Amino acid sequence: MGLIKAGIGALGSTLADQWKEFFYCDALDADVLVTKGQKRISGRSSNTKGSDNVISNGSGIAVADGQCMIIVEQGKVVEVCAEPGQFTYDTSTEPSIFAGSLGKSIVETFKTLGKRFAYGGDTGKDQRVYYFNTKEVIDNKFGTPNPLPFRVVDSKIGLDLDVLIRCSGVYSYKIEDPILFYTNVCGNVEQDYTRDKLDSHLKTEFISALQPALGRLSEMELRPNQILNHTADLENAMNDTLSEKWVKLRGLKIVSVALGSVTLPPEDAEMIKQAQRIAVMKDPNMAAATLVGAQAEAMKTAAANEAGAMNGFIGMGMAMNQGGMNAQNLFAMGQQQAAQQAAQAPSVNGWKCACGTVAAGNFCPECGAKKPEVNSWTCACGASNTGKFCSECGAKKPGEYRCDKCGWVPADPKNPPKFCPECGDPFTDADRK
Repeated sequence: MGLIKAGIGALGSTLADQWKEFFYCDALDADVLVTKGQKRISGRSSNTKGSDNVISNGSGIAVADGQCMIIVEQGKVVEVCAEPGQFTYDTSTEPSIFAGSLGKSIVETFKTLGKRFAYGGDTGKDQRVYYFNTKEVIDNKFGTPNPLPFRVVDSKIGLDLDVLIRCSGVYSYKIEDPILFYTNVCGNVEQDYTRDKLDSHLKTEFISALQPALGRLSEMELRPNQILNHTADLENAMNDTLSEKWVKLRGLKIVSVALGSVTLPPEDAEMIKQAQRIAVMKDPNMAAATLVGAQAEAMKTAAANEAGAMNGFIGMGMAMNQGGMNAQNLFAMGQQQAAQQAAQAPSVNGWKCACGTVAAGNFCPECGAKKPEVNSWTCACGASNTGKFCSECGAKKPGEYRCDKCGWVPADPKNPPKFCPECGDPFTDADRK
């Protein structure tokens, strides 16, 4: 038994006269997930009294875009088709599957079901056609009734604290594997299976999966206000979290998540700001600048003191002395810290010694070796030079040999053979370049 595509398996128009029944499903409403296919018998058919749950050999079955059709025989899925077109039900062929846009996963699911039941060549006693809505099911609103914990991490400033957030928005899903959906959710339904029978349960599971999914975003060191810009990452995290319950059990997949808002309690938002301010103060220069600004404000306040400006300045001086640190000390600490970082960082003009140490000066701080000269040459007098003339005796830097005929360069350009091995031309002082 199997499906044969009508345009391929028929010979001309004679196939229409052989079809005893015709199954077709109108466009499924957005709220309908599954519906049972109904026979549409033409006026030429003599099978007007056939059973509703028996598919005659040669019956025509049509599948529209956004639909998946399955044939169930004795409660067992025996055919699957998500490819738009018109097909013929043929009891003489092997089981077939037209996966369409559903991908390879449904093929594997179909294989695990095994072969169909056989009844001595008969079609069996109960055969049904079901149509599944494989379009995106949109506008599923959600909101967190209770705040969810979210870990705010910023390794750059050493920030690591837990806050509470509330989320609201909409999500959409689709039936990715109709076989799993039929097997584990709807079964042999007689009427339409609508989304309201499932949505409340899905919404509860969706909200439960939000917390571990948000944990994945926390590992990316996102702030709560950045979550709205990473909905694609949230969708992937939700599918991973719901994989066992939705994808592998029911054949459902999250298509999109649109967050309307992510809010924090005022005290948690203030806690993050305060932690950021404290982290900024770890930099002595920033702390000094903040202190200078505070001192300037304090001087303005002291000058306007009702008891007299002098009393105000005396009080400000006492407060500064009690603080134990002034701006000059902080700026000095900042300069010292910058100098230490510069000393630890390799110099732009640094060089690597033979012992492995990266040095910035002319001598290695570990073994004392001298920095090697760049493009240096040794004169006949023994002096090491980098220029074109010897700094001791004034002799000109000796040139390297290159054959003036063929351009061949010896392995030791300063000590060539007597003759060029390529062209045989003798090397002379004229060959020095």
